[in-house]
Amino acid sequence: MTPSFIVQQLDDYVIGQDDAKKTVAVAVYLHYRKLERSRRDDTPLTKSNVLLIGPTGTGKTLMCETLARILGVPFVTSEATSLAQTRFVNEEIEAMLQRLLERAGGDVARAQSGIVFIDEIDKLKATDKEPRSVSGESVQHALLKIMEGSPFRLSSGQYIDTTNILFICGGAFVGLEEIMSQSNSYGYISTSQGDNKAIMDRLNAHIKPTDLFTFGLIPEFTGRLPIIARFRDLDREKLVRIMNEPKGSLYAQFRDIFGHEGVELTVAPRVFEQIAELAMEYRTGARSLRGIFEEMVEPMLYMVPDNPDIRTVTIKSLFSDPVIVRGPPVAPGHAIEGRTP
Repeated sequence: MTPSFIVQQLDDYVIGQDDAKKTVAVAVYLHYRKLERSRRDDTPLTKSNVLLIGPTGTGKTLMCETLARILGVPFVTSEATSLAQTRFVNEEIEAMLQRLLERAGGDVARAQSGIVFIDEIDKLKATDKEPRSVSGESVQHALLKIMEGSPFRLSSGQYIDTTNILFICGGAFVGLEEIMSQSNSYGYISTSQGDNKAIMDRLNAHIKPTDLFTFGLIPEFTGRLPIIARFRDLDREKLVRIMNEPKGSLYAQFRDIFGHEGVELTVAPRVFEQIAELAMEYRTGARSLRGIFEEMVEPMLYMVPDNPDIRTVTIKSLFSDPVIVRGPPVAPGHAIEGRTP
């Protein structure tokens, strides 16, 4: 699977984040090519784990889940906060790897080429006015060995070698932009007249390891995450597209639900814009879209099963009653299939 193919597949499910898609696609492509080579001629795998940085609800977890589905590899997700809140970090790490083995159907070899996503990794940072969190730093140290690659013994007696497992960490990293604005640029590097200044500008826009050190990640941990992909805030247009365009989109799901009751659901374009505006007010990205949408159709879902004469439901505004058209009940087996206009 080439990086461009991976991006095309991601486009079916993840809206926007084009730069992040390309970065992750190349990282995944290289990882599994290295893995093939190491299996073929016993070449040690130099692993490049990935760090995803961006606001909540911008698609980090969705991208990882979609990647694993595209590649057909076992995938598990964990939260750094749960690791930090336990006194027995190794037990939590074991539980994470045990879930990966279960997702692989008990096949150790398959589990050892899976993907592990650790979310909220930024919660392991030090606070501004206090010494670095002992629990957070200890979790970073505990994760070092498995992220770099080592055999890990499960309580069942089985061993999982994490050398070939791709670790992807994610977090919002609130406050990192301010740190970046205060850090030194690469302007002191000598350049010649023939050098491309745009490349230098792009380098200066990148998140530097020193920025992550200042934020609160230890250098050893940052070194295990050499690939960094940035996720941007979702604007109103992208939130509207998220509800309509991906395979199994929110709108398609509810049209299908209504369709199985013999009812055609139609939502006007303006409604999606209103939902997107509310979601932007909530500041949780795409996470709040489903809740707002379900709240909108909830009265209709309550009414439709008891009223088989309802033929169509049209929602023209989030702040007005839907238009309901009634007719003869649809015979069993003739439900309207949900389809996105």
